[in-house]
Amino acid sequence: METLISVIGGANVDLSATLTDAFIASDSNPGHIEIGYGGVARNIAHNLALLGAQVQLLTVFGGDLLGGLLHDYCKQQGINVHLSDKESKQRSGVYMCINNHGGEMIAAVADTDVIRTITPEWLSKRIGEINRSALVVADTNIPEDSIRWLMENVTAPLFIDGVSTTKAHRVVNALRKCKLPYLHSLKLNLKEALAVTETSTYAEAAQQLLNIGVAHVYITLGSEGVYCRSDAQEWLFPALPGEIVNTTGAGDAFLAGVVVAHAKGMEFPQTAQYGLMAARATLMSQKAVNPDIANILL
Repeated sequence: METLISVIGGANVDLSATLTDAFIASDSNPGHIEIGYGGVARNIAHNLALLGAQVQLLTVFGGDLLGGLLHDYCKQQGINVHLSDKESKQRSGVYMCINNHGGEMIAAVADTDVIRTITPEWLSKRIGEINRSALVVADTNIPEDSIRWLMENVTAPLFIDGVSTTKAHRVVNALRKCKLPYLHSLKLNLKEALAVTETSTYAEAAQQLLNIGVAHVYITLGSEGVYCRSDAQEWLFPALPGEIVNTTGAGDAFLAGVVVAHAKGMEFPQTAQYGLMAARATLMSQKAVNPDIANILL
């Protein structure tokens, strides 16, 4: 697949700790710590590259050693970074999470301050190349004004990942400020969806998101699967069976699968089924991006 996809947002170093026993608060817990490369946008771009897409990542690398390692690693994975920048005075993004002995995340901290430099002015210098893409994906690590600017200036279908309950509000706020509020697709997990809409069910949340301009809503429900909604249809797809090793990156893989399915011509909401397959591949791996994802999906 030679479809050009632009991915805009965060890239960072991942520190992932998985406990070997039950979690004990305010104490040192035995476990295993892995160092890798992550960031929602970078993970999505990496998955897309593994699935055969031509990918260009628009991000900002820090000026420290980690920034150089991130930049080189992206290139090694077949991700084009010629539209990205390096900020010499900024520290690189770092994401640190702790998973329980079953692989479920207990807590996480994300330092993504460097991504604040992706402003509307920064994007405007690259919009010509962005709009040569067949599809555009963004995460909400970028500022709210930048999300709004993308909604108003990107001509290709725009897919957005909510990232977290705090940052997902940026999508809703941006839509409410848009001259002509419209977003092709929004992917949120259940906590994010309920938080940004102040509702109590995923169906209510999806309806509110449709009301403010989202055309296609994907709400991931963990072990319960994914709920999909548009004006014309709704669907609840169950999660696929498989051993859960690590949940980090599963949501990023899901959206990458949805985007690839859309690029292949699949219709909504069946694109979510491809997304669930991609998520399962990641859940079966210790890494946030499963290098064997393409073989598993085949």
